[in-house]
Amino acid sequence: MPSESDNRVTQLLIEWSAGNQAALGELMPLVYEELRHMAQQHLRRERPEHTLQRTALVHEAFLRLVNQQHVQWQSRGQFLGLASQLMRRILVDHARSQKAAKRGSGIKAVSLDETAAAFSEDGSERGQRLGDALAAAVDPAVDIVAIDEALTRFEGLDPRQSKIVELRFFGGLTIEDIAPVLGISEASVKREWALARAWLHRELA
Repeated sequence: MPSESDNRVTQLLIEWSAGNQAALGELMPLVYEELRHMAQQHLRRERPEHTLQRTALVHEAFLRLVNQQHVQWQSRGQFLGLASQLMRRILVDHARSQKAAKRGSGIKAVSLDETAAAFSEDGSERGQRLGDALAAAVDPAVDIVAIDEALTRFEGLDPRQSKIVELRFFGGLTIEDIAPVLGISEASVKREWALARAWLHRELA
């Protein structure tokens, strides 16, 4: 059941969509901590010397949210889902630019074996370790760009499962967090997360 805070965020989003710019000023303090937490989850997989800091990621994502011209805001879940998507895009663009800068520098490229193993459910200690790291979005060995490219292909096959992967892996949301965002049961999230992991493991392997 939505909390009073959730209902207020939804109300402000609807007012903002209707052209009430004052609603945006009231909305920001209500969602800022959630955006900071989400940004922290996104950045946990990055190395300590990563040049993009949490505050910068939050502000860049919020600016992009504000500039969404064709979104009819309807709920807090919709807002957080799009925020996670935008943070994913910002970080993937950053990773691509870093890879381009390092190309030809002699630095060994990350193998997709590690990325594929992160989605494996073979029960091995290595697979379990990487699977756990994936769920927590903390393993720097996982090729973020490769996952993003596979996930983009997956969106054309099953938009909801691809959204679950995005929220779970890129956004660091729990099963309990994702269920209300997508308006489905926790059991459905668990089932579709397992199916999505299997598909991505095959695709990346």
